[in-house]
Amino acid sequence: MPPTFDMEETLDLETAVDSDVLDLPIGAELVDEVIPSETRDDDSSVEAKPSKAAQERQELLNFFTPDKLKLKNISWTVAIWMLAMHVGAVAAFFFVTWQAVAVALVLHWLTCSIGICLTFHRSLSHRSLKLKNPAKFIGTAIGTIAGEGTPLMWSATHRVHHGQSDHYGDPHSPLEGPWWSHLWWMMIHTTERKKQLLYQYYAPDLARDPMMWFFERTFGLWLIGTGVVLYLVGGLPMLLWGLCFRMVIAYHSTWFVNSATHLWGYRNYETTDQSRNLWWVALLAYGEGWHNNHHAHPRLARAGHRWWELDPTWWAISFLRLIGQATDVDDRIPAENAAPTG
Repeated sequence: MPPTFDMEETLDLETAVDSDVLDLPIGAELVDEVIPSETRDDDSSVEAKPSKAAQERQELLNFFTPDKLKLKNISWTVAIWMLAMHVGAVAAFFFVTWQAVAVALVLHWLTCSIGICLTFHRSLSHRSLKLKNPAKFIGTAIGTIAGEGTPLMWSATHRVHHGQSDHYGDPHSPLEGPWWSHLWWMMIHTTERKKQLLYQYYAPDLARDPMMWFFERTFGLWLIGTGVVLYLVGGLPMLLWGLCFRMVIAYHSTWFVNSATHLWGYRNYETTDQSRNLWWVALLAYGEGWHNNHHAHPRLARAGHRWWELDPTWWAISFLRLIGQATDVDDRIPAENAAPTG
């Protein structure tokens, strides 16, 4: 039986860990510092003004709003890439080989479960486990060829989502509209200023890792290289299935976590957002569909907290721990009706 525990007993410790690693705890309120105003006659007045950190963090949250989705702000690189992948996915049905379909299925599992769910999400974003090399490098590389953004950008943005979930500044809340959370939020151009603030306030730990910067600088080369290799191995069918079709299915598998699991499903925990557990998203996204569990207790490596909540990514984590490539795995399961810590 997996260990159970009262999550309230560990809240202070985990908050302290987050505070030590991140300049501002994930989800912390904007902090004001008291700055003396011009002295009045009685010398007793002070004026509370937002600190520089509070102003910059508010500036960052302002980037993640639907009103920024204007023609002048659209990332045409992202828009054209997404369109090309979807056109290629449709074209794949006219160039079918069993080898290409098999490669697409294997790459879907690798990029979604091992790359995005295990490495980007549970290891890098939430530090639910630590990966040793070569598993860390391989997992990060596989997550990169998923085409969902660099490890730094993906993890930092996800931390913003947890800090502001279904509130102002959430990058992809369905309360702003299901299509916004599913797709449109990614179409806004990412400025250098936005990157700076994201990495400074939400991923300072990852920004100190040279491996993250290697993938940051070579992101496009990994995507192009994947396409070239697939074409050389199996021609157009392999390119269309192994890159386009696989990537489109992987995209929507991940996007349903952002949209559908904040709209439909059941809740094991009363969180401050609208997160839900949705079985069919859990199947598509290798366990990530148990989203209410995750938002209630984001530091845990297990997404499934009930016996029927299957979590294939957890099985992969268990295997990596068995062979010594995953350490410090937080494998606890909350006690029944445990208070949320996330």
